[in-house]
Amino acid sequence: MMDPRERIAVFIDGANLYATSRSLGFDIDYRRLLKDFREKAYLIRAVYYTALAEDQEYSSIRPLIDWLDYNGYKVVTKPLKEFTDAQGRRKVKGNMDIELAVDAVEIAEHIDHFILFSGDGDFRYLVEALQRKGKKVTVASTVKTQPPMISDELRRQADHFMELSQLAADVGRDSGEKPAQVEEEDDFEDEDEYEFDED
Repeated sequence: MMDPRERIAVFIDGANLYATSRSLGFDIDYRRLLKDFREKAYLIRAVYYTALAEDQEYSSIRPLIDWLDYNGYKVVTKPLKEFTDAQGRRKVKGNMDIELAVDAVEIAEHIDHFILFSGDGDFRYLVEALQRKGKKVTVASTVKTQPPMISDELRRQADHFMELSQLAADVGRDSGEKPAQVEEEDDFEDEDEYEFDED
C-alpha cells in the first residue's frame, strides 16, 4: 500500500478518529502511530485537527493537544461555537473540515500519498481533488461497527482503505500503559452540531 520512497502526510480528523477507535474498543497511541508511518515511508507531516471549548478552564483534551504539539505533530485547533436552536437546546458546533481540506491542497505539491484518518463523507470531494493532482489517498476508518464509521462514498473514492481495527495491534495503546498521550477527547459525535441538555 505504501512505497518507502513516497513522501506522505497523515491528516487526522481528531473527533472522528476518537469516536472510531472508541467504538472499536481501543485508544490510539499517537507515539506508535507516528513511528509506524515513519517506518513505512518518508513522513513529511502529521497534522491533528480538533475544535476546543475555549470557555472551559480545563479541557480533558488539552493534555493530548499539548503532547501532540511537542512530539512531532502539527496541531490545528479552533474554538467550538455555541448556539441555541429553535427548540431552546444548547448546541455546540466544531467542524474542522475546511481547515483540513485547505491544508491538504496547499501541501499537495510536496506529497505523494495522503493518509486521512476520517470516515466523514464530506472529504470525498477533497480526495477526488487530490487524486486529480496525481496524489494517492488512503482513508483510515472502520466498517466493523454498526453502522460503519466511514461513508460509502469516501471509501469508494479513496485509492486504498485502511481498516482501523487491523491497526489496533500496531497503534493501539497498551491496556497497562499510562496515558501520556491522553485520549480523553470530549465525547462529541463527529457531526457539525452537538446537543447539550440544559439543567
